[in-house]
Amino acid sequence: MPMHEGDIIDMIKQAIPDADVRIEDLRGDGDHYAAYVTSASFEGKSRVQQHQMVYAALQGKMGGELHALALQTFVPDQK
Repeated sequence: MPMHEGDIIDMIKQAIPDADVRIEDLRGDGDHYAAYVTSASFEGKSRVQQHQMVYAALQGKMGGELHALALQTFVPDQK
């Protein structure tokens, strides 16, 4: 069963409370999303570490309920 955009946003915001999250359904199928996540908590972390924080927030849903996620992370004022 595909994930809803709102569920993805909620999970990320629960783990990264200050995050500004924007989700795009790339194919309209609920399985292929792009996520744009901005958070001050990414400051000083590598891009890999930032992505790991977001994937950890998704609690193992990647590869299952959430088939594909094109992820971009930003520090505020970096966009």
